[in-house]
Amino acid sequence: MPAIDTLLSIIGTEGTIAHRYPRSEVMIRGAEAARNVADAIHHFCLLHGRHPSVVDHARSRATDDAQREFLDVLADGFGEERAFLARLVVAVGPLPSTPGQANTETAVLAQHHAIDMLAQSDRAGCSLGAAIAVLVDWLAIRAVLDHAGERLSVAGPALKLPGAITMRTLISAQSMTTGMERAMVFGGQQIVAQHRGLWDLLEARSIAREHAYQ
Repeated sequence: MPAIDTLLSIIGTEGTIAHRYPRSEVMIRGAEAARNVADAIHHFCLLHGRHPSVVDHARSRATDDAQREFLDVLADGFGEERAFLARLVVAVGPLPSTPGQANTETAVLAQHHAIDMLAQSDRAGCSLGAAIAVLVDWLAIRAVLDHAGERLSVAGPALKLPGAITMRTLISAQSMTTGMERAMVFGGQQIVAQHRGLWDLLEARSIAREHAYQ
């Protein structure tokens, strides 16, 4: 199986789209949905709201002009997503009070550090894989952001990020060694693990708030 297919398969089976919490009743329309959505927005902004982004780092580490050119376009598209995320953070208000906040901060800081390490890795292909995973997984994350935007009357930009099929075409056209392909899969797999870990944490925080307010 080509490396890009392996990575896309990992994103599809282990990423946001496969996690129960983003699509759950408590996130979409339950009594605590507003708090849960606010929690997700704040924490994904902590991971991906900064500049330079994972995609910007991948662009700076591109191995040739062709790779740099398509990453330029992807970085611009993700920049619009980060701007939308920032507007939502302002509109949604403060982070919801949750028991165990200090432990959450420690965990998210560790995730932030891990993502930065992947994005700035000197191992050729690693940052590219990280960027691919962020962009493809973002399609499922964007569904949560759009739901928040509807609740808050904050319009999101037209989505300019490629789907899995387009991403496969873009990556398949790139010239990469076997070592770069392995690094690409590793970098992407680690991003998926971080996103899944954050959704697990957000779900646990939702349960903690539910018990605290009973």
